[in-house]
Amino acid sequence: MDFTAIDFETANGFRGSPCAVGLSKVRGGVVVEEASWLMRPPANHDAFDHNNVRIHGIRPEQVAGLPRFGELFPEIGAFIGDDVLAAHNAAFDLGVIRSGLEVSGLPGPAYDYVCTVMLSRRCYSLVSNSLPYAAEEAGVPLLNHHDAAEDARACAGILIDIAARNGAASIAELYLSLGLTVSRQPAFDPRRDPLSKATRSALEALAAGQGPAPAARAFRPAWPDEGANPVPNAGAEPDHPLFGQTVVFTGELAIPRPEAKLRSAELGARPESRVTARTTVLVVGDGFVATDLRSGRLTGKARRVLELHDRGQRIEVLSEGEFLQMVGGHIAAAAAQAG
Repeated sequence: MDFTAIDFETANGFRGSPCAVGLSKVRGGVVVEEASWLMRPPANHDAFDHNNVRIHGIRPEQVAGLPRFGELFPEIGAFIGDDVLAAHNAAFDLGVIRSGLEVSGLPGPAYDYVCTVMLSRRCYSLVSNSLPYAAEEAGVPLLNHHDAAEDARACAGILIDIAARNGAASIAELYLSLGLTVSRQPAFDPRRDPLSKATRSALEALAAGQGPAPAARAFRPAWPDEGANPVPNAGAEPDHPLFGQTVVFTGELAIPRPEAKLRSAELGARPESRVTARTTVLVVGDGFVATDLRSGRLTGKARRVLELHDRGQRIEVLSEGEFLQMVGGHIAAAAAQAG
């Protein structure tokens, strides 16, 4: 079990705005070395949104004068080396590397990676596969969620625990036993290769003068417009956390529900309008976070999901923030369109 676990925190809704990273290097199923950095996000993408600051507590004055992501990446890359990367919602963290380097004008190496959200879904039975819940199940409770170093350590603990439960001595052996394939982010050069969708969306929003901060949300009636339920994209990446899922939305989101449905369908999910026996994922708006599952601050749909989960139906509850990380959309552009 040799790999490096990684976790990024970002300054705003664009993946290419990293302000902190944590890394945990694992050898033989044991964390042997750790590293973490605060950093300035890439130029023109370094505005801090209050929603992000509220989550991770990092303020712009804490990173003022520090090296930018592009300047630090040689050290980050040297720490990773040729390791397989592990991340909780790996599509986000690998997307941070890709977009961060793209807007810095730098090439990036190829990385093999595994996602502990996907593994948690496969190997645990949790109503939420958010990092604190999965870490608790793995016996590595997370005391300071959204501290990048602690989150990376927790991710490492989850992967180590899942391998142990499956009697696997390596990532290759674990994935073979589960019938899965390790994912790969190819190498790229921004001078030659097309920009990623997340980066293109961010640059378009910047050119339109929207910036990275979410626009003010227009008043909407209490009953959100469900819109149509688009057909899943059969050609989407099958290793994405939303591929093959049946997704229902509840509560008020920062983006219109029809757009949320479209984004999920593009990634291979089947959006529906109510919780049924087919439902596998419920996305909850209204500022919901996973800890609300224990406090009882839930919508009617969320309560229904908890009832079904208690009866054995495997349904996962996601916060809107987790969903937006998965779909890789640019929150500023989405909020502006919603207004």
